[in-house]
Amino acid sequence: MGNPLRDRRTAAKWAAAGQVIEINEKLGDFERLAAIVETDLAVLEAGNIRADWREQRVRGELRFGFVDARGSLPALVCRAAVTVDAVCQRCLEAFQLPLETEDKLLLLGAEQTVEGYNEYEVWELEEAMLCPADIVEELLVMALPFSAMHTEVAACRALSPRGEAALDVTTPFAALREQMAEDNN
Repeated sequence: MGNPLRDRRTAAKWAAAGQVIEINEKLGDFERLAAIVETDLAVLEAGNIRADWREQRVRGELRFGFVDARGSLPALVCRAAVTVDAVCQRCLEAFQLPLETEDKLLLLGAEQTVEGYNEYEVWELEEAMLCPADIVEELLVMALPFSAMHTEVAACRALSPRGEAALDVTTPFAALREQMAEDNN
């Protein structure tokens, strides 16, 4: 039996089957996402890149169905998460970046229109056949931040506490301050 995440069917067939797909794949199996992560990590020295970053697991679930009683509006609820290695754009060091996506999609053909389903994002399908892995990958790519950065101040060297940074900083008026202090004495 094949992997349903890699099968190709029409949105209507996925929805008619009420297909539920559990996601438990390696990050490296999502070629475009892995290529983006690899490009980001390329700025680091080889010793600063974890050798097994492609082994991180993408986990989640896909649920296909219809949102209308007539069965003409196929929908997908997707929940996926993975932790990717990234480079902080502040301090330029590697860190672990959690990615999560939870989306409700209406999978429509180019000729279809719909109103009244505001809780769903409309995806116009360019091809009749779709592969669930492609959707998961696209949603995770869209979840990537434009500039990856540490979220915790303590983890980022560039955001070190001001007290430590002040010890290394020479102010341009330090000599003047010292001279004024001597003149007042």
